[in-house]
Amino acid sequence: MTQASTIQEAHQLLLQSSGRITPARIGVLGILLEAKAALSHQEIEQLATQQGLSFDRVTLYRALDWLVEQGMAHKISGADRTWRYNAQTGTAHQHAHFHCNHCQQVFCLENLQPAFMLSLPPGYQLEQVEVNLQGTCPACQPKT
Repeated sequence: MTQASTIQEAHQLLLQSSGRITPARIGVLGILLEAKAALSHQEIEQLATQQGLSFDRVTLYRALDWLVEQGMAHKISGADRTWRYNAQTGTAHQHAHFHCNHCQQVFCLENLQPAFMLSLPPGYQLEQVEVNLQGTCPACQPKT
């Protein structure tokens, strides 16, 4: 996907929201849509600078918070106590996260659904799940 098509996709997703469409929101959502793993605030800021996007840190934090509130992104608490963000274009955020202890990246494992989600006792209604796994990602596995 090219950067232009990612920006267009971000713009289309923002049109579905009830808020204003700002350059910062488009840029930040575009960066999250392109990312292969969840990104920290600092990583997003660096990518924005590389892409020629200019907004200050406060604007970036506000854009991220707004995207999370709108359900277009979710934030993940990393093992290193750093918040990371990922685009959320589908259903609600109910999946596991995998934190690689070697490269420090955080990956969303969309198809890994914990068994307890299907077997809650009667009367309990699930609203949010946070499952954080730690280990080594495929790219960091030792070559045999």
